[in-house]
Amino acid sequence: MDTDPYADLDFRTVDSARVDERDRRAMHDLFAACYRQANHAYLDKSFETLAQTALAFAGDRLVAFALAEHRVLDLPRLPGTHVNLAGIACVDSAYRRRHLFVMLERKASLACGIDFREAPRVLGCGRMAHPASFRGMTRNPSVVPKPGVAPTPWQQEVGAAIARAYNVRDFNPKTFAVRGGGAPIGYPVVDMGDVAPAEWQVFADVNRDRGDSLLGIAWTPDAPEGWG
Repeated sequence: MDTDPYADLDFRTVDSARVDERDRRAMHDLFAACYRQANHAYLDKSFETLAQTALAFAGDRLVAFALAEHRVLDLPRLPGTHVNLAGIACVDSAYRRRHLFVMLERKASLACGIDFREAPRVLGCGRMAHPASFRGMTRNPSVVPKPGVAPTPWQQEVGAAIARAYNVRDFNPKTFAVRGGGAPIGYPVVDMGDVAPAEWQVFADVNRDRGDSLLGIAWTPDAPEGWG
């Protein structure tokens, strides 16, 4: 019989604007444990960008969190599109490799009050700083960007619209690089594993020391006709 991999955890989802001081401090502490040179101002700003925060606790201890938001947007040539905007997520090192990131992002998105589980198509979006976090999305054949493949004009238009949804001011639609604010977001304390040099190709325009990231987008279950 299958066992619940999360039986030892308690979950809670709250409006990002209403995260209380105790939980906020715990989130900052976990952020500092997961990132070298953690930019705490970036985390604070994230509460203003994405509507929901999902938290996972082991007893009274916060062991993971994620910010996300689900919206229905009128994208170029795609009116009324369901869009999942994933934000920053941190998982305690003792609780990694349990797909907590995916679990929490989904809980946060569903808490927005829009049931997208029956939507014919959803555009998943996220900003990544390194290939290890982008790898899951790259398994989707509709992903943009791809190494060695220039985004089509339509993909660039959609990417720019998603960047605006994230309140991004400086976005390169040709590379999908998001320019940072001049300081690192932080450097993940994570084993990169077997990341191949080719996986860094799409990050060529991403300056992590400046706080840049890569915007990635991919469709579920499939891309609209003509996506490329």
